[in-house]
Amino acid sequence: EFLEKFQRFLYSEPRLLSVNYSLKLIQNLKLFLNEAKELEYHNNDAYKSRKFTIKKEEITHIYLTLEELERMYNEDLKENPKLERVRDTFIVGCFTGLRFSDFTKLQPQHFKKIGEVEVLEIVTQKTNQKVTIPIHPKVQSILKKYDGIMPRPISNQKMNEYLKDLGELVKINDDIVISRTKGGQRTEEVFKKYDLISSHTARRSFATNSFKAGVPSISIMKITGHTTEKSFLQYIKISSEENAVLMAQNSFFKL
Repeated sequence: EFLEKFQRFLYSEPRLLSVNYSLKLIQNLKLFLNEAKELEYHNNDAYKSRKFTIKKEEITHIYLTLEELERMYNEDLKENPKLERVRDTFIVGCFTGLRFSDFTKLQPQHFKKIGEVEVLEIVTQKTNQKVTIPIHPKVQSILKKYDGIMPRPISNQKMNEYLKDLGELVKINDDIVISRTKGGQRTEEVFKKYDLISSHTARRSFATNSFKAGVPSISIMKITGHTTEKSFLQYIKISSEENAVLMAQNSFFKL
C-alpha cells in the first residue's frame, strides 16, 4: 500500500518522474530501511518483499561508432583549444573503458610495460578494483601530445556540455528516438545524437566497439567491472541490424 502511494506521489505533478529515477529512489529508500533495521529503529520486513519494487524500463543509450570517433579524432581543433582538450580526454575514455573519475586522472605512474605490451594499470575510484588495459595507439598519441599526462581536467558537467558542441561540430547528428515513461505516461522524443553524448558515452562506446570487434565478453568485463554476462550484454548497445551483420561474419553462416 505504501509503495503504491509513493509511486503516485512520484508520478504526479509537479514531479512527473521517470520510471527509472523512481526505481532509484525506492532502492535508496530500501538502503535506509536496512540500516534502520540494523540499528533496531523498526522491525518491519515488508519492504524486503520481491514485490516492493518497480520494473526497470529499458531506455535507448547511445554509443559512438569507430567511424564517428575517427571523425572526432581527426577534427582540426587548433583554433578551439577548449574543445580540443575535451575531445582528447573523451577519446582516451573511449579507448580505455574507464569512468570519467578515472580517465581524467591518469598519471605517468599508471603506465607500464608487461613484456613488450604497453598497458595502463589503475585502481578504479568507484569499485576500488585494479584494472589493466592495453594502450590503444590513439591513447598513446594523445599522451605523447601532452607529454605523458592527461589534458587539464574540467568538471563532468562542463565536459558533458562541451561534448554536445563537439558532436554537433563533427556532424554526429543522426535522429535518435527515446521512449520513456514519465509521470506514468509513455512518451517519445526525438533527439539529435550529439545532444545525447556525455562523458559516460565513452565507456559505453568502448564496451560496444570492442565487443563488435570480436573481443571476448569476459575480457571486456575485466575492464568494465561487470560481474555477469547478462548485465554486460544489457550494457552494450548494438541494434538488431548490427547484430545480424556480426552474426553473418560467423563461419556458421558461411557453410
